[in-house]
Amino acid sequence: MKDKQIERLIKAEAKRQRDGLELIPSENYVSKDVLEANGSIFTNKYSEGYPGRRYYGGQEFTDQLETLAIERACKLFKCKFANVQPHSGAPANLAVYAALMEPGDTILGMDLSHGGHLTHGHPMTLPSKIYNFVRYKMKDTKTGEIDYVDLRRVAQETKPKIILAGFSAYSRNLDYKKFVDIAREVGAITVADMAHIAGLIAAGALRNPFDDGFDIITSTTHKTLRGPRGGIILTRENEEIAKKIDKSVFPGIQGGPHMHTIAAKAVAFGEVMIPKFKKYAQQILKNAKAMEKVLHKHKIRMIGGGTDNHLILADVFGSMGISGKEAQTVLDEVGITLNMNVIADDPRKPLDPSGIRFGTPAITTRGFKEKDCALVAELMLETLRNKDNPKKKIEIKNKIKALARKFPIPKSFV
Repeated sequence: MKDKQIERLIKAEAKRQRDGLELIPSENYVSKDVLEANGSIFTNKYSEGYPGRRYYGGQEFTDQLETLAIERACKLFKCKFANVQPHSGAPANLAVYAALMEPGDTILGMDLSHGGHLTHGHPMTLPSKIYNFVRYKMKDTKTGEIDYVDLRRVAQETKPKIILAGFSAYSRNLDYKKFVDIAREVGAITVADMAHIAGLIAAGALRNPFDDGFDIITSTTHKTLRGPRGGIILTRENEEIAKKIDKSVFPGIQGGPHMHTIAAKAVAFGEVMIPKFKKYAQQILKNAKAMEKVLHKHKIRMIGGGTDNHLILADVFGSMGISGKEAQTVLDEVGITLNMNVIADDPRKPLDPSGIRFGTPAITTRGFKEKDCALVAELMLETLRNKDNPKKKIEIKNKIKALARKFPIPKSFV
């Protein structure tokens, strides 16, 4: 690379990723093939519109590419329609809202402090300035059970047009059938934001909301799908809804699609179809359970009491007297990357919360098994207990580096 400043930063980031352990649940590593597609010559092409309906010429190969991505997405998630153009998860959610709602209409989604996402109604986001968001919560933070009785009550009182199932920091499984039953009672459309667990669903490791009658799934294509940073919108069978979503994505909220990213999405979808990916998805769940077991042993409070998916939300302030922000900083110093996170009804502020959120998709990609993940959990807690001991932290950092070097980042998954 001729731009040496950028080359230096790329090499430095590569070293950081190589020598540390990535536990942020929304991050993962992509294959060399995904990287090559994402950096391909398709980045030169403007392709406003959809296959067979473009506004510019020269679309022979972009049409074939996008069609292939759509076909693979529909096969993976067992649906009839897919839009692969959203630039990420937030635009995908916004496009669905815009397709199906009028300003002021009501959306029922998970409370943010109970695991919901910013696009599910945070007051600082654009959707919250356009639509009326109402919320449901967990019935019991010890088990993570959703309060479906209250969900039904709120739905009956507010008559939402959309009922959202999905999360950013929720560690248990949702009962999709109950969402569908409540939505049918009040005439709502069901949307599942599966950005975090899409890869686990595609691999059959977790239940597919479409199997219980959900209308729409939105997702990112990174995270557990191990693809490029992007989004998708899937429609189970309603062609009218699918057409509204297409118009909402383009020309509604986006211009030309990023064809190089769509190429990388198609590659990632192909990689998910190989048998090895099913084993990978199952291992993610086993590894998360191994970390859960260590936290139970050390009496660390977990929101929801543990995990059924790829992530854990731990109350380190209540358990260890350390804020989430401090825990994130201290762990970063030894080469363990995770994120601070609010917990249910957190008494602390969002930018200095009580919790930390971490998960196993990325380290599982590197080949970690249960015993390795248990060791990582032990090293995390040892670091936090020795946060003011520089000598001990250096010792742990060297252990983390040696462990990371033992499991190099793979270049291919096929």
